[in-house]
Amino acid sequence: MTENKTMTFNDLEQWLNERRVTEVECLVPDLTGVARGKILPRGKFTEDRGMRLPQAIVAMGVTGEFPESGPYYDVVDPTDKDMQLRPDPSSVRIVPWATDPTAQVIHDCFDHEGKLVPFAPRSVLRRVCDLFAAEGLQPIVAPELEFYLTARNTDPNTLLRPPIGRSGRAETSRQAYSIDAVNEFDPLFEEIYDYSDKMELNVDTLIHEVGAGQMEINFFHNKPLGLADEVFFFKRTVREAALRHDMYATFMAKPIAGEPGSAMHVHQSLIDVATGKNVFSNEDGTPSESFMHYIGGLQRYIPAAMVLVAPYVNSYRRLSRNTAAPINIEWGYDNRTVGIRSPISSPAARRVENRVIGADANPYVAMAMTLACGYLGLKNKIKPKPEMRGDAYLSPYALPRSLGEALDWLRKESDLHEVLGKEFITVYSEIKELEFDEFIKVISPWEREHLLLHV
Repeated sequence: MTENKTMTFNDLEQWLNERRVTEVECLVPDLTGVARGKILPRGKFTEDRGMRLPQAIVAMGVTGEFPESGPYYDVVDPTDKDMQLRPDPSSVRIVPWATDPTAQVIHDCFDHEGKLVPFAPRSVLRRVCDLFAAEGLQPIVAPELEFYLTARNTDPNTLLRPPIGRSGRAETSRQAYSIDAVNEFDPLFEEIYDYSDKMELNVDTLIHEVGAGQMEINFFHNKPLGLADEVFFFKRTVREAALRHDMYATFMAKPIAGEPGSAMHVHQSLIDVATGKNVFSNEDGTPSESFMHYIGGLQRYIPAAMVLVAPYVNSYRRLSRNTAAPINIEWGYDNRTVGIRSPISSPAARRVENRVIGADANPYVAMAMTLACGYLGLKNKIKPKPEMRGDAYLSPYALPRSLGEALDWLRKESDLHEVLGKEFITVYSEIKELEFDEFIKVISPWEREHLLLHV
């Protein structure tokens, strides 16, 4: 297992000096996972060791809009007060595509009293990890991130299409696990791996997924906050590299009709800090009660938490029958039709894979969500349903079918509010309500095609 690096501010200064950095991108992940912040000259960054931004910068919708009124402003100060941003030295990375030596550093958000801003995504994940730490437990996670490569598309009314590869042709069929199909994009992936190496991202396997132009990258297992940072950086890196090769990379959950959606599967286990052992296995190698209770928590709370990992109207197009995505929260060993899978492994590596999370989810919120559900299972000793040994796609839907329905479920689940923070739930829910209202104002091609002259 690779370890998350730890650095002090002195270490950070030395790191910047060794690389002769002249500019620093000071980044803050917002609710969507977009990199907000400022670019500072190196001297200014060193002098200030932080910056200020309005609170609402981390609490806006995907369109950049804010609620006009309501509970949102019970949490976010209506006078647009500043946050104090402090760099996390351990997050520093080089910007490999920059012309001049440039670093990027993720910042945490604090209020004027020195407390973490509770609705900032990184704060939420820290909060959940602290709950495990209080129990003497260290969560370990490993994300698998799917995405599509598409031809450049500057018109949102035009359907997305696979990009042209080295052969001069675009994919027209599904190429799951095809080596030759991946090699069609060798120049792009060589640059992605080169960028990832320079940024010290712990990426592992690259495979071609089921969809035409759909890829998957796996990360080595590690601690949640550091890996959420890596997913955040990786998304930015892949988009940049794709643009340089005249194509787009998208992490939309369902970008192309008729093709499978894109997920972010998250493997997770728990280590006893005192012993260093995986608490999901007993001494004799059998599954432990903690393992079962963790699964029970996922089954109990994932449906109510779905809006956190299926955050857009598009997300629910992926979560439907015959799309290679889960439609319920059944669990099973080595069963890819379930929402909660336990891969075949040694007792020391026993883990749970949450398969309901979309690639469009904010990685900090996604990891906080799945860990929060498991935590509640442990605390409340929730027993799981019997293992699903057959095809879970044949079972009934057990997840919300739309963004509006998912919001209703989250608002009613007070246990999740306590673990993730009421302020975060309020801000997140209000932003998603705003996005849903904006979407409802748009008339789709389906409506014009089937309703225009028939109703």
